[in-house]
Order: sequence, then structure tokens, then C-alpha cells
Amino acid sequence: MHSQGVHEAEAHPSTQWRSVSDLLDSRAQRTPDAPAASFPTGEISYAELASGTVLAARRLRALGVGPGDRVGILLREGCLPYVTIGLGIMRLGAICVPINARNKTHELSYVSEHAGLRLLLIASEFEELTREAGLPAGCELVVLGGDAELPGGPGNVTANNIAEIEQSVDPDTASLLLYTSGTTANPKGVMHTHSTLIAVGYNTSERLELTSDDRYWTALAMFHVGGWQVLASALAVGACFSHVGFFDAGSTLDQLERERVTVAMPAFELIWMGVLNHPRFADADLSALRLVMNVGVPERLESMQRMLPQAVQVSMVGMTESLGSICIGSLSDSLYSRTHSSGRPLRGMEVRVIDLETGDECAPGVPGELLFRGVSRFVEYYRDPRTTANVIDDEGWARTGDLVRHEEDGTVAFMSRLKDMLKVGGENASAAEIEGYLITHSGVAVAAVVAAPDARYGEVPAAFVQRTPGSAVTAEELTEYCIGSIASFKVPRYFRFVEDFPVAASAKIQKFVLRERIEAELRELGITEAPKISRPR
Repeated sequence: MHSQGVHEAEAHPSTQWRSVSDLLDSRAQRTPDAPAASFPTGEISYAELASGTVLAARRLRALGVGPGDRVGILLREGCLPYVTIGLGIMRLGAICVPINARNKTHELSYVSEHAGLRLLLIASEFEELTREAGLPAGCELVVLGGDAELPGGPGNVTANNIAEIEQSVDPDTASLLLYTSGTTANPKGVMHTHSTLIAVGYNTSERLELTSDDRYWTALAMFHVGGWQVLASALAVGACFSHVGFFDAGSTLDQLERERVTVAMPAFELIWMGVLNHPRFADADLSALRLVMNVGVPERLESMQRMLPQAVQVSMVGMTESLGSICIGSLSDSLYSRTHSSGRPLRGMEVRVIDLETGDECAPGVPGELLFRGVSRFVEYYRDPRTTANVIDDEGWARTGDLVRHEEDGTVAFMSRLKDMLKVGGENASAAEIEGYLITHSGVAVAAVVAAPDARYGEVPAAFVQRTPGSAVTAEELTEYCIGSIASFKVPRYFRFVEDFPVAASAKIQKFVLRERIEAELRELGITEAPKISRPR
């Protein structure tokens, strides 16, 4: 059986640490005054971060939290207490459950009940939402102070008490329960351990060549896997974790300049294009920025690299179930490879690409589903053994639902989510491929393609387009642009122009919302079959 990446014969470097707090304390002892975490509200050193997590653990213990308890955190996208409280939870052998700040009553009620929360920590702005959602029996609500700090003191709980509890925490102790965004079903709880969190940090820092001198920035929320990946990567080498808090392109430019950020992971085009297209971008001093990690179609990656040529841009493929990246491009890769592939598997990670029907290994260049296993693979879907068994096989391979292909040079090229493939009259069409072509038009800033129901073809492409500033491009012009350049079954039959997109916490476009939108519109208009494609006159 062919696979890329291997389980290392030698121990993975992450195995030297018993727990996340063990790693953090070591960094605090070695470089106590080095910057550890920075937000627009302030910056703290490694010594301050370590002591802050101990104090948080003492206060949580005084509230009755112990090993194995699930503690929910409901705060805005990013703030310093999110880090100190989250890591404090882990010191106790308890499980941090970051909750999406965009959740409404149904989602909050479901996640609280499903996770079996012992404690839910919220900012005061979420009090009304929490009352409306209700909490499960046995879950205590704690409203954090105005600065999002835990209220009250540690009582009789000492630092020595916490240290004693920590002795029972080991690499296999559960640390983080992340809930995926639900689209057609309830969110799934993805369980990770101390070892998976440390491993993805080491893997990312190694591939990106991070050092203790780096400042690693992201705008990805702390209730999203990306926030934790960047934090773990900084901890792995003693770098500074830099977070913009609530994302704003102007504030991001200010922070990148002020902190002299060296490595950035905006990850998604809606985030980074907002920065690159900001009116002040041309005058911003980003000379310290040496590396940017993004995902996207090749056309978009090429465009973003051209707009910031002094910083090397790499891409990646990963998911919540891998605690972030499975593969990442290398700084030494060619420009073509960095914009057309997601790089090679990380240390201690293996990948396979299998045929969707036979399950056989695909040859290089042949599309198939990506499978992975290794040091940062999740343990299980919490309280869902059936789905866990459907995703992870007896040999430890986890299915991703991503359509990729192996390249001859050993890299993995992402093509599409399997759910993002359209079946147009029996022909397979990749939404990502169509989007990649549309954004080569000067009038298109962002494009999102979804399937629209069709009585003749089953489904046809529908494109939601955000125009570039000053553009007045029309549907007819975009149809003309497509005809003769891409296959006729890939040409969108419907174009809808939007000012912005519905997005998830990660800044991913919520395509299920767009699908529902076009379906409802066609149903209301009584349209069951798309107009035939004809070249505009």
C-alpha cells in the first residue's frame, strides 16, 4: 500500500513533553521575559502567561472543576483571557470547549448539552443568549468580568495543589473539544489530546522554520482550530503568538506594522484580500513579514503572492480533525508548487489518495479522496461512535472528504471538497475550478459557486460574485468570458452579485446558505430549468 509520509522511526519531537502546560512552563523557565502572546489589548511574557494559567487553574479548581470536566468558553473571537483560561483548564486535566461566538440559541443549547458542560464561562454580552438557550442540568454558568477575567479568587487552592493535579495529566489526556460548523446536521465534537496539540505545533513550526524571534500572527478565532494551531506553533519554539482579536483589516495592518510581525496565517482569502485591498496597504511597512500561509485556488494564491512579493507564501491542507495542517508547502518550493499544491505531509503524518469507488490507491495525477493518520489525528467524535467508525478505519486512516491528487514531486494538490463537486448532466464539475477561472476576470473580486437544482441536468452551476471596487461587470459579460474558455457544463447558468458573503467563524464562505438562497429564489419564480447557454450578442 502506497502512502506519503511515514511514522518516524525516532520519537516525534513533541513526545518530550508530558502536557501542554509542561511545554509552557519550560518556555517560561528558559525565556521568562520573552513575549508570549499579544493582542490589541496588550502583550504578556512567557513568565506572565505561565503564572496567568496557574492562577486561572486555581480559580477554576475553586469553582469545582477537576480532571475530565468539560468547560465551555463563550467569548468574542480573540482575547488574552481566552488563552490563559483555556490553558488553565488544561492544567487541571479538564477539557477546554471553545464555543462559536456566532452561535444562536439552538446551537448553544445543543453544544452545551452534547458536551455535558460542567461549567460555562461567558462574557456578559452573552447573558441573554444563554438564558434563552438554557443550560443542561449540572452545568454552572459563570459570567466573566468586564475584562473577561475569571471572577473571584482561588480560595484555598494553592499553586502546589495545581501542580499535584498536573501530575496525572499525560499526553493522552483529552485537552480540547472543538465543534465543527454544522450545515445539514448538528455540529460534531472533535476530541483532541495534549499530544495532538503539541504535535501540530511542532510540525507547523518545523515546516515554517519558526524560531523564538518570530511573531506568528492570525485572525482565526480561538473557537476555530486555526487559532489553536498558531498558539501551539508559537509555544513549540518560544515565539510570540500574535492575534488581532476581532478582525478588521485596518487594525490588522496597524498590528502587523507595530509588532513587526514576521509570519502570518490569515488562511482564508476573505481575510487576507481585505488586508491587501485596504486603502492603506500600499503605504504600510510590512518589511518584517517573511512568510504568509494561505489556502485557496491557484489563481487566487498567485494573485495574493503578486500583491505581496517580498513575503514567501505557502499553502496547506488540513481540518479540525487534524488540529490544523496535514500538509504545508515549504519555503524552498517553487512558486508554481507553492501556488498549485498544499505541500508535503508533516513529520509523523501519512497521507493516501484513494479512488472514490474502489478504494484503491490513486496514481500520481489522478484525483481521489485524501486519507490521513499520524501524530495530530483526532481521537474521536465525542459521544458519536458510529460516525467515528465511519471516518476512522481499523488501521487508523481518517477520511477527510477532500478531493486531492498526488503530484510527481511528492506534494498534495487540493482540488475540492467532495461535497463541493457538482454533477451537471452526468459530468463532474469542481466549484473551485469554476471559481478559479471567474476571479481571473478583472471585475471579479470573489466568486462562490454552488449547485442550483435543474430539471434537465440535475444541477447546474450558480455563481455568487462580489465585484472589484469600481467594477460594473454584468452576468452577460461573465457568461461571455466563460464561453469557449471553460467547458459548457461548467459555465454558470445563474449569476448573482453580492456586497458580502455569509461566512463561518473561520471566514469560510457558507455555501449552504448560498445554495438555500438560489433554491428558494428559483422555487419562488417557478424556474425548474436553467436557460440554455448562448453567446451574448
